[in-house]
Amino acid sequence: MNELNLFGEDHPDDVQRRTSRSNSGSASAESPGDTAAPPPPLAARMRPRDLDEFAGQEHLLGPGKALRSLIEQDEVGSILFWGPPGTGKTTLARIIAERTKAAFVHFSAVTEGVARVREIIAQARERQRVSGRRTILFCDEIHRFNKAQQDAFLPHVEAGTIWLIGATTENPSFEVIGALLSRSRVFVLRQLDLADLQLIVRRALLDQERGLGRLHLRLADDAIDLIARHADGDARRALNAIEAAATLVGPGGEVTPQVAHEAIQLRFARFDKGGEEHYNMLSAYHKSLRGSDPDGALYWMARMLEGGQDPMVMFRRAIAMAAEDIGLADPDALKLAVAARDAFHVLGPPEGYLPLAEMTIYLATAPKSNASCRALHAALEAARATPAAGVPLHIRNAPTRLMKELGYHEGYRYAHDYEGAYVPQEYLPDELAGARFFEPGTMGFESEIAKRLEWWRKRKEEG
Repeated sequence: MNELNLFGEDHPDDVQRRTSRSNSGSASAESPGDTAAPPPPLAARMRPRDLDEFAGQEHLLGPGKALRSLIEQDEVGSILFWGPPGTGKTTLARIIAERTKAAFVHFSAVTEGVARVREIIAQARERQRVSGRRTILFCDEIHRFNKAQQDAFLPHVEAGTIWLIGATTENPSFEVIGALLSRSRVFVLRQLDLADLQLIVRRALLDQERGLGRLHLRLADDAIDLIARHADGDARRALNAIEAAATLVGPGGEVTPQVAHEAIQLRFARFDKGGEEHYNMLSAYHKSLRGSDPDGALYWMARMLEGGQDPMVMFRRAIAMAAEDIGLADPDALKLAVAARDAFHVLGPPEGYLPLAEMTIYLATAPKSNASCRALHAALEAARATPAAGVPLHIRNAPTRLMKELGYHEGYRYAHDYEGAYVPQEYLPDELAGARFFEPGTMGFESEIAKRLEWWRKRKEEG
Protein backbone atom coordinates (compact mmCIF):
# COMPACT_ATOMS: atom_id res chain seq x y z
CA MET A 1 0.00 0.00 0.00
CA ASN A 2 1.45 3.36 -1.00
CA GLU A 3 2.01 5.85 1.80
CA LEU A 4 -0.01 9.05 1.54
CA ASN A 5 2.51 11.77 0.61
CA LEU A 6 1.26 14.58 2.85
CA PHE A 7 4.59 16.17 3.59
CA GLY A 8 6.83 15.42 0.59
CA GLU A 9 8.82 17.94 -1.41
CA ASP A 10 6.08 18.38 -4.00
CA HIS A 11 3.32 19.34 -1.56
CA PRO A 12 1.27 22.20 -3.11
CA ASP A 13 2.35 24.55 -0.33
CA ASP A 14 6.02 23.97 -1.20
CA VAL A 15 5.34 24.42 -4.92
CA GLN A 16 3.55 27.67 -4.17
CA ARG A 17 6.47 28.93 -2.10
CA ARG A 18 9.00 28.02 -4.80
CA THR A 19 6.85 29.61 -7.50
CA SER A 20 6.46 32.76 -5.42
CA ARG A 21 10.21 33.07 -4.98
CA SER A 22 10.94 32.42 -8.65
CA ASN A 23 8.42 35.06 -9.71
CA SER A 24 9.57 37.70 -7.23
CA GLY A 25 11.85 39.48 -9.68
CA SER A 26 11.33 42.81 -11.37
CA ALA A 27 8.48 43.37 -13.83
CA SER A 28 11.12 44.43 -16.36
CA ALA A 29 11.76 40.74 -17.01
CA GLU A 30 8.86 40.72 -19.49
CA SER A 31 9.80 39.90 -23.06
CA PRO A 32 9.59 42.71 -25.64
CA GLY A 33 6.48 41.16 -27.16
CA ASP A 34 4.48 41.24 -23.91
CA THR A 35 1.49 43.55 -23.80
CA ALA A 36 1.29 46.30 -21.18
CA ALA A 37 0.16 45.14 -17.77
CA PRO A 38 -3.42 46.04 -16.84
CA PRO A 39 -3.83 48.90 -14.36
CA PRO A 40 -3.95 47.90 -10.70
CA PRO A 41 -7.40 47.54 -9.10
CA LEU A 42 -9.15 50.67 -7.88
CA ALA A 43 -8.56 49.65 -4.25
CA ALA A 44 -4.80 49.66 -4.86
CA ARG A 45 -4.85 52.94 -6.78
CA MET A 46 -6.89 54.73 -4.09
CA ARG A 47 -4.69 53.63 -1.22
CA PRO A 48 -4.22 56.71 1.03
CA ARG A 49 -0.80 58.33 0.70
CA ASP A 50 -0.73 60.18 4.01
CA LEU A 51 -2.62 60.48 7.29
CA ASP A 52 -4.79 63.32 5.97
CA GLU A 53 -6.22 61.00 3.31
CA PHE A 54 -6.75 58.12 5.73
CA ALA A 55 -10.43 57.49 6.61
CA GLY A 56 -11.46 55.96 9.92
CA GLN A 57 -9.49 54.79 12.97
CA GLU A 58 -9.95 58.14 14.71
CA HIS A 59 -9.35 56.39 18.04
CA LEU A 60 -5.75 55.83 16.89
CA LEU A 61 -5.09 58.65 14.44
CA GLY A 62 -7.11 61.59 15.71
CA PRO A 63 -5.25 64.65 17.07
CA GLY A 64 -3.30 63.68 20.17
CA LYS A 65 -4.11 59.96 19.85
CA ALA A 66 -1.44 57.37 20.59
CA LEU A 67 -0.49 56.10 17.15
CA ARG A 68 -0.56 59.52 15.49
CA SER A 69 1.71 60.93 18.20
CA LEU A 70 4.19 58.07 17.76
CA ILE A 71 4.26 58.62 14.00
CA GLU A 72 4.72 62.37 14.28
CA GLN A 73 7.51 61.93 16.86
CA ASP A 74 9.24 59.18 14.81
CA GLU A 75 9.05 56.80 17.77
CA VAL A 76 6.82 54.05 16.36
CA GLY A 77 9.12 51.07 17.02
CA SER A 78 7.78 47.55 16.50
CA ILE A 79 3.99 47.32 16.50
CA LEU A 80 1.14 44.94 15.71
CA PHE A 81 -2.02 45.94 13.86
CA TRP A 82 -5.01 43.74 14.74
CA GLY A 83 -8.23 44.23 12.84
CA PRO A 84 -10.62 42.95 10.16
CA PRO A 85 -9.70 42.96 6.46
CA GLY A 86 -9.92 46.27 4.61
CA THR A 87 -9.41 48.54 7.62
CA GLY A 88 -6.04 49.96 6.54
CA LYS A 89 -3.33 47.85 8.16
CA THR A 90 -1.06 47.72 5.11
CA THR A 91 -1.76 51.33 4.22
CA LEU A 92 -0.85 52.55 7.70
CA ALA A 93 2.42 50.62 7.57
CA ARG A 94 3.31 52.30 4.25
CA ILE A 95 2.39 55.73 5.59
CA ILE A 96 4.58 55.16 8.65
CA ALA A 97 7.52 54.21 6.43
CA GLU A 98 6.98 57.32 4.28
CA ARG A 99 6.65 59.68 7.23
CA THR A 100 9.72 58.27 9.00
CA LYS A 101 11.82 58.03 5.78
CA ALA A 102 12.34 54.31 6.37
CA ALA A 103 12.81 51.62 3.74
CA PHE A 104 9.58 49.60 3.45
CA VAL A 105 9.76 45.84 2.85
CA HIS A 106 6.49 43.95 2.39
CA PHE A 107 6.61 40.33 3.58
CA SER A 108 3.77 37.80 3.38
CA ALA A 109 3.66 35.03 5.98
CA VAL A 110 1.43 33.08 3.56
CA THR A 111 3.87 32.75 0.65
CA GLU A 112 7.31 33.43 2.15
CA GLY A 113 9.39 31.76 4.84
CA VAL A 114 12.24 32.18 7.29
CA ALA A 115 14.85 32.11 4.51
CA ARG A 116 13.34 35.30 3.10
CA VAL A 117 13.44 36.87 6.57
CA ARG A 118 17.18 36.24 6.70
CA GLU A 119 17.62 37.96 3.31
CA ILE A 120 15.67 40.99 4.49
CA ILE A 121 17.67 41.23 7.71
CA ALA A 122 20.98 41.07 5.83
CA GLN A 123 19.80 43.86 3.51
CA ALA A 124 18.60 45.92 6.50
CA ARG A 125 21.99 45.63 8.20
CA GLU A 126 23.79 46.73 5.04
CA ARG A 127 21.36 49.61 4.49
CA GLN A 128 21.87 50.74 8.08
CA ARG A 129 25.67 50.51 7.74
CA VAL A 130 25.89 52.37 4.43
CA SER A 131 23.25 55.08 4.79
CA GLY A 132 21.99 54.87 8.37
CA ARG A 133 18.48 54.40 6.98
CA ARG A 134 15.99 52.41 9.02
CA THR A 135 14.09 49.39 7.63
CA ILE A 136 10.44 48.68 8.34
CA LEU A 137 9.57 45.02 7.78
CA PHE A 138 5.82 44.72 7.28
CA CYS A 139 4.71 41.14 7.93
CA ASP A 140 1.24 40.64 6.49
CA GLU A 141 -0.86 37.91 8.14
CA ILE A 142 1.78 37.30 10.80
CA HIS A 143 -0.58 34.80 12.45
CA ARG A 144 0.08 32.43 9.53
CA PHE A 145 3.63 31.96 10.85
CA ASN A 146 3.72 29.34 13.58
CA LYS A 147 5.34 30.25 16.86
CA ALA A 148 8.69 28.69 15.99
CA GLN A 149 8.81 30.71 12.76
CA GLN A 150 7.92 33.92 14.59
CA ASP A 151 11.04 33.42 16.72
CA ALA A 152 13.07 34.37 13.62
CA PHE A 153 12.02 38.01 14.05
CA LEU A 154 12.84 38.27 17.73
CA PRO A 155 16.62 38.91 17.89
CA HIS A 156 16.43 41.52 15.10
CA VAL A 157 13.58 43.36 16.80
CA GLU A 158 15.55 43.35 20.05
CA ALA A 159 18.69 44.59 18.30
CA GLY A 160 16.80 47.36 16.49
CA THR A 161 17.91 46.07 13.08
CA ILE A 162 14.30 46.41 11.91
CA TRP A 163 11.05 47.88 13.03
CA LEU A 164 8.58 45.03 12.68
CA ILE A 165 5.01 45.94 11.81
CA GLY A 166 2.84 42.84 11.95
CA ALA A 167 -0.71 42.71 10.61
CA THR A 168 -3.22 40.12 11.74
CA THR A 169 -6.95 39.50 11.61
CA GLU A 170 -6.59 37.12 14.58
CA ASN A 171 -6.28 37.85 18.29
CA PRO A 172 -2.53 38.37 18.84
CA SER A 173 -2.88 37.10 22.41
CA PHE A 174 -3.30 33.63 20.91
CA GLU A 175 -1.52 33.95 17.57
CA VAL A 176 1.70 35.86 18.36
CA ILE A 177 4.45 34.61 20.65
CA GLY A 178 4.70 36.29 24.04
CA ALA A 179 8.25 37.51 23.44
CA LEU A 180 7.17 39.50 20.37
CA LEU A 181 4.04 40.76 22.12
CA SER A 182 6.11 42.09 25.02
CA ARG A 183 8.35 44.01 22.62
CA SER A 184 5.57 45.46 20.48
CA ARG A 185 2.67 47.84 20.93
CA VAL A 186 -0.67 46.41 19.80
CA PHE A 187 -3.11 48.71 18.01
CA VAL A 188 -6.64 47.47 17.35
CA LEU A 189 -8.19 48.67 14.10
CA ARG A 190 -11.96 48.77 13.91
CA GLN A 191 -14.34 48.09 11.04
CA LEU A 192 -15.00 51.26 9.10
CA ASP A 193 -18.39 52.82 9.74
CA LEU A 194 -20.88 53.84 7.04
CA ALA A 195 -19.71 57.45 6.96
CA ASP A 196 -16.08 56.39 6.41
CA LEU A 197 -17.04 54.02 3.60
CA GLN A 198 -19.28 56.60 1.92
CA LEU A 199 -16.40 59.09 2.03
CA ILE A 200 -14.03 56.54 0.46
CA VAL A 201 -16.49 55.78 -2.37
CA ARG A 202 -17.13 59.46 -3.08
CA ARG A 203 -13.40 60.18 -3.22
CA ALA A 204 -12.91 57.36 -5.73
CA LEU A 205 -15.74 58.73 -7.89
CA LEU A 206 -14.25 62.24 -7.98
CA ASP A 207 -10.53 61.48 -8.18
CA GLN A 208 -9.36 62.23 -11.74
CA GLU A 209 -5.83 60.92 -11.25
CA ARG A 210 -6.23 57.60 -9.45
CA GLY A 211 -9.96 57.05 -9.25
CA LEU A 212 -12.96 56.99 -11.56
CA GLY A 213 -13.33 60.76 -12.03
CA ARG A 214 -12.63 60.64 -15.76
CA LEU A 215 -15.61 58.33 -16.28
CA HIS A 216 -18.07 61.01 -15.07
CA LEU A 217 -20.33 58.46 -13.44
CA ARG A 218 -23.65 59.43 -11.88
CA LEU A 219 -24.29 57.75 -8.57
CA ALA A 220 -27.35 58.25 -6.39
CA ASP A 221 -26.90 58.63 -2.65
CA ASP A 222 -28.94 55.47 -2.01
CA ALA A 223 -26.61 53.50 -4.30
CA ILE A 224 -23.58 54.77 -2.37
CA ASP A 225 -25.34 53.84 0.87
CA LEU A 226 -26.10 50.35 -0.45
CA ILE A 227 -22.47 49.73 -1.38
CA ALA A 228 -21.25 51.06 1.97
CA ARG A 229 -23.65 48.85 3.93
CA HIS A 230 -22.77 45.71 1.96
CA ALA A 231 -19.04 46.36 2.34
CA ASP A 232 -19.32 45.27 5.98
CA GLY A 233 -16.71 47.71 7.25
CA ASP A 234 -14.18 46.78 4.54
CA ALA A 235 -12.89 49.62 2.32
CA ARG A 236 -11.49 47.17 -0.21
CA ARG A 237 -14.92 45.59 -0.70
CA ALA A 238 -16.54 48.97 -1.21
CA LEU A 239 -13.99 50.01 -3.84
CA ASN A 240 -14.18 46.63 -5.58
CA ALA A 241 -17.96 46.99 -5.79
CA ILE A 242 -17.90 50.53 -7.21
CA GLU A 243 -15.27 49.46 -9.74
CA ALA A 244 -17.49 46.58 -10.84
CA ALA A 245 -20.45 48.97 -11.11
CA ALA A 246 -18.39 51.31 -13.32
CA THR A 247 -17.63 48.40 -15.62
CA LEU A 248 -21.32 47.53 -15.85
CA VAL A 249 -22.58 51.01 -16.79
CA GLY A 250 -19.58 52.38 -18.73
CA PRO A 251 -18.37 56.01 -19.00
CA GLY A 252 -21.05 58.56 -18.23
CA GLY A 253 -23.38 55.86 -16.93
CA GLU A 254 -25.70 56.00 -13.96
CA VAL A 255 -25.20 53.61 -11.06
CA THR A 256 -28.66 52.97 -9.62
CA PRO A 257 -29.30 50.88 -6.49
CA GLN A 258 -30.19 47.98 -8.80
CA VAL A 259 -26.85 48.26 -10.62
CA ALA A 260 -25.03 48.60 -7.28
CA HIS A 261 -26.69 45.43 -6.00
CA GLU A 262 -25.71 43.54 -9.17
CA ALA A 263 -22.14 44.83 -8.89
CA ILE A 264 -21.91 43.74 -5.25
CA GLN A 265 -22.98 40.20 -6.13
CA LEU A 266 -20.73 40.04 -9.18
CA ARG A 267 -17.62 41.35 -7.51
CA PHE A 268 -17.84 39.43 -4.26
CA ALA A 269 -18.76 36.10 -5.83
CA ARG A 270 -15.92 36.23 -8.35
CA PHE A 271 -13.08 37.80 -6.47
CA ASP A 272 -13.63 38.01 -2.73
CA LYS A 273 -12.68 34.97 -0.69
CA GLY A 274 -14.05 36.73 2.37
CA GLY A 275 -17.45 37.25 0.71
CA GLU A 276 -20.61 35.22 0.51
CA GLU A 277 -19.05 31.97 -0.76
CA HIS A 278 -16.64 31.99 2.17
CA TYR A 279 -19.53 32.17 4.62
CA ASN A 280 -21.53 29.61 2.64
CA MET A 281 -18.71 27.06 2.92
CA LEU A 282 -18.18 27.80 6.60
CA SER A 283 -21.90 27.30 7.15
CA ALA A 284 -21.79 24.01 5.21
CA TYR A 285 -18.89 22.84 7.39
CA HIS A 286 -20.72 23.70 10.62
CA LYS A 287 -23.98 22.10 9.51
CA SER A 288 -22.15 18.93 8.42
CA LEU A 289 -20.60 18.68 11.89
CA ARG A 290 -23.96 19.30 13.57
CA GLY A 291 -25.64 16.81 11.24
CA SER A 292 -23.15 14.02 12.13
CA ASP A 293 -21.79 13.72 8.58
CA PRO A 294 -17.99 13.32 8.78
CA ASP A 295 -17.64 13.01 4.98
CA GLY A 296 -19.46 16.26 4.31
CA ALA A 297 -17.51 18.02 7.06
CA LEU A 298 -14.17 16.77 5.69
CA TYR A 299 -15.09 17.82 2.17
CA TRP A 300 -15.96 21.40 3.11
CA MET A 301 -12.88 21.55 5.34
CA ALA A 302 -10.73 20.52 2.35
CA ARG A 303 -12.47 22.98 0.02
CA MET A 304 -11.72 25.85 2.39
CA LEU A 305 -8.09 24.80 2.82
CA GLU A 306 -7.63 24.58 -0.94
CA GLY A 307 -9.20 28.02 -1.29
CA GLY A 308 -6.66 29.56 1.06
CA GLN A 309 -8.86 29.80 4.15
CA ASP A 310 -7.02 30.43 7.42
CA PRO A 311 -7.41 27.20 9.45
CA MET A 312 -7.95 29.32 12.57
CA VAL A 313 -11.33 30.33 11.14
CA MET A 314 -12.35 26.66 11.03
CA PHE A 315 -10.94 25.97 14.48
CA ARG A 316 -12.93 28.86 15.95
CA ARG A 317 -16.13 27.63 14.31
CA ALA A 318 -15.49 24.06 15.47
CA ILE A 319 -14.77 25.11 19.07
CA ALA A 320 -18.01 27.08 19.14
CA MET A 321 -19.83 24.11 17.59
CA ALA A 322 -18.46 21.75 20.26
CA ALA A 323 -19.98 23.95 22.96
CA GLU A 324 -23.22 24.73 21.12
CA ASP A 325 -24.14 21.45 19.41
CA ILE A 326 -22.39 18.75 21.46
CA GLY A 327 -22.11 20.28 24.89
CA LEU A 328 -22.28 17.88 27.81
CA ALA A 329 -23.36 14.97 25.64
CA ASP A 330 -19.59 14.52 25.18
CA PRO A 331 -17.57 16.86 27.43
CA ASP A 332 -14.35 15.72 25.72
CA ALA A 333 -15.40 17.30 22.42
CA LEU A 334 -14.59 20.84 23.50
CA LYS A 335 -11.27 19.74 25.03
CA LEU A 336 -10.27 17.92 21.84
CA ALA A 337 -11.18 20.90 19.65
CA VAL A 338 -9.01 23.24 21.74
CA ALA A 339 -6.17 20.70 21.78
CA ALA A 340 -6.35 20.34 17.98
CA ARG A 341 -6.05 24.12 17.58
CA ASP A 342 -3.00 24.14 19.88
CA ALA A 343 -1.46 21.24 17.94
CA PHE A 344 -1.83 23.22 14.73
CA HIS A 345 0.07 26.12 16.32
CA VAL A 346 2.95 23.76 17.14
CA LEU A 347 3.04 21.97 13.78
CA GLY A 348 1.96 24.59 11.26
CA PRO A 349 0.85 23.57 7.76
CA PRO A 350 0.77 21.01 6.24
CA GLU A 351 1.29 18.66 9.23
CA GLY A 352 -1.15 20.75 11.24
CA TYR A 353 -3.96 19.74 8.88
CA LEU A 354 -3.96 16.28 10.51
CA PRO A 355 -5.24 17.44 13.93
CA LEU A 356 -7.76 19.62 12.05
CA ALA A 357 -9.06 16.54 10.22
CA GLU A 358 -9.05 14.42 13.39
CA MET A 359 -11.03 17.08 15.23
CA THR A 360 -13.49 17.34 12.33
CA ILE A 361 -14.18 13.60 12.34
CA TYR A 362 -14.52 13.47 16.14
CA LEU A 363 -16.99 16.35 16.33
CA ALA A 364 -19.07 15.00 13.45
CA THR A 365 -19.37 11.57 15.06
CA ALA A 366 -19.90 12.73 18.66
CA PRO A 367 -23.36 12.56 20.32
CA LYS A 368 -25.19 15.87 19.93
CA SER A 369 -27.05 18.09 22.37
CA ASN A 370 -27.82 21.79 22.46
CA ALA A 371 -29.11 21.66 26.04
CA SER A 372 -26.27 23.88 27.31
CA CYS A 373 -27.00 26.44 24.62
CA ARG A 374 -30.71 26.46 25.44
CA ALA A 375 -29.94 26.73 29.15
CA LEU A 376 -27.71 29.75 28.53
CA HIS A 377 -30.39 31.58 26.56
CA ALA A 378 -33.05 30.75 29.14
CA ALA A 379 -30.87 32.01 32.00
CA LEU A 380 -30.01 35.21 30.10
CA GLU A 381 -33.68 35.83 29.39
CA ALA A 382 -34.52 35.34 33.07
CA ALA A 383 -31.68 37.65 34.12
CA ARG A 384 -32.93 40.40 31.80
CA ALA A 385 -36.47 39.96 33.11
CA THR A 386 -35.44 40.18 36.79
CA PRO A 387 -32.49 42.63 36.89
CA ALA A 388 -33.22 43.72 40.48
CA ALA A 389 -33.75 40.30 42.06
CA GLY A 390 -31.76 40.06 45.28
CA VAL A 391 -29.53 37.21 46.39
CA PRO A 392 -31.41 35.14 49.04
CA LEU A 393 -30.14 35.97 52.53
CA HIS A 394 -29.21 32.41 53.44
CA ILE A 395 -26.62 32.12 50.62
CA ARG A 396 -25.00 35.50 51.26
CA ASN A 397 -21.68 35.64 53.08
CA ALA A 398 -21.66 37.33 56.49
CA PRO A 399 -18.09 38.48 57.25
CA THR A 400 -19.21 41.22 59.69
CA ARG A 401 -21.41 41.26 62.80
CA LEU A 402 -23.82 43.73 61.22
CA MET A 403 -24.37 41.44 58.27
CA LYS A 404 -25.06 38.53 60.62
CA GLU A 405 -27.54 40.64 62.53
CA LEU A 406 -29.27 41.44 59.25
CA GLY A 407 -29.78 37.74 58.60
CA TYR A 408 -27.00 37.14 56.08
CA HIS A 409 -26.05 33.44 55.89
CA GLU A 410 -28.77 32.50 58.41
CA GLY A 411 -30.26 29.09 57.64
CA TYR A 412 -27.61 28.11 55.11
CA ARG A 413 -26.96 24.34 55.02
CA TYR A 414 -23.52 23.08 54.00
CA ALA A 415 -24.03 20.39 51.34
CA HIS A 416 -21.11 18.19 52.44
CA ASP A 417 -22.69 17.68 55.84
CA TYR A 418 -25.46 15.63 54.23
CA GLU A 419 -25.75 12.26 52.50
CA GLY A 420 -24.64 12.40 48.90
CA ALA A 421 -23.29 15.95 49.43
CA TYR A 422 -26.76 17.29 48.75
CA VAL A 423 -29.36 19.08 50.83
CA PRO A 424 -32.54 20.68 49.45
CA GLN A 425 -32.48 24.47 49.60
CA GLU A 426 -33.24 27.32 47.21
CA TYR A 427 -30.44 29.08 45.34
CA LEU A 428 -32.53 31.24 43.03
CA PRO A 429 -34.10 34.57 44.03
CA ASP A 430 -37.73 34.48 45.18
CA GLU A 431 -38.94 35.73 41.78
CA LEU A 432 -37.48 32.65 40.07
CA ALA A 433 -37.85 29.97 42.74
CA GLY A 434 -38.21 26.55 41.13
CA ALA A 435 -37.23 27.70 37.64
CA ARG A 436 -35.43 25.22 35.37
CA PHE A 437 -33.04 26.42 32.70
CA PHE A 438 -31.01 23.29 31.96
CA GLU A 439 -32.90 20.25 30.70
CA PRO A 440 -30.44 17.54 29.66
CA GLY A 441 -30.94 15.49 26.54
CA THR A 442 -30.83 11.73 26.21
CA MET A 443 -27.55 11.41 24.28
CA GLY A 444 -24.15 10.51 25.68
CA PHE A 445 -23.07 11.81 29.08
CA GLU A 446 -26.13 14.01 29.43
CA SER A 447 -28.23 10.92 30.14
CA GLU A 448 -26.13 10.43 33.29
CA ILE A 449 -26.58 14.08 34.25
CA ALA A 450 -30.33 13.63 33.82
CA LYS A 451 -30.32 10.80 36.38
CA ARG A 452 -28.50 12.96 38.97
CA LEU A 453 -30.83 15.89 38.44
CA GLU A 454 -33.87 13.69 38.82
CA TRP A 455 -32.55 12.28 42.12
CA TRP A 456 -31.80 15.78 43.45
CA ARG A 457 -35.23 17.06 42.41
CA LYS A 458 -36.99 14.19 44.16
CA ARG A 459 -35.03 14.94 47.33
CA LYS A 460 -36.02 18.58 47.04
CA GLU A 461 -39.70 17.73 46.61
CA GLU A 462 -39.56 15.47 49.69
CA GLY A 463 -38.15 18.41 51.67
